[in-house]
Amino acid sequence: MHSPLDKRQLGRYIRERLPDLLLDESGGPGEGVALYTLSDPRDLRCVRYVGQTRAPQRRLVQHIQRAQLWLPEDMPWWFGAPRLRPLYDWIRELHREEYRLPTMLITSWVEGAKAARLAERELILAHLGRRQELLNVEREILARQLPLT
Repeated sequence: MHSPLDKRQLGRYIRERLPDLLLDESGGPGEGVALYTLSDPRDLRCVRYVGQTRAPQRRLVQHIQRAQLWLPEDMPWWFGAPRLRPLYDWIRELHREEYRLPTMLITSWVEGAKAARLAERELILAHLGRRQELLNVEREILARQLPLT
């Protein structure tokens, strides 16, 4: 286990690593709303979160910053909505060993908020159908929609 980087060190570390942490595999023009997954960089197929954003780089940095990685483990760090805590606990766990950060993989781009929400829902359902352990808030609700096997 490594000692946490301070806030300044972490900012520099994120900026240096960002090109390796953000991958666009969509083959699309990179316009509109990006659908993305977050995964451990050691296994991109093991998706932990599905999301959408118009600004992927900014959104990835937000996810990392909200985990407040610069705070030590024994210090209370969580101040936001408890429903999002599993995602940020996972990011902190990744970082705890070897300073790993989640990898964002853009899977597609769509036009419009409604289309993005529907596409995000379908992507969540697809990963739940593959028995992925998603950390999305919607996972329990959407899991009920999956056919029983």
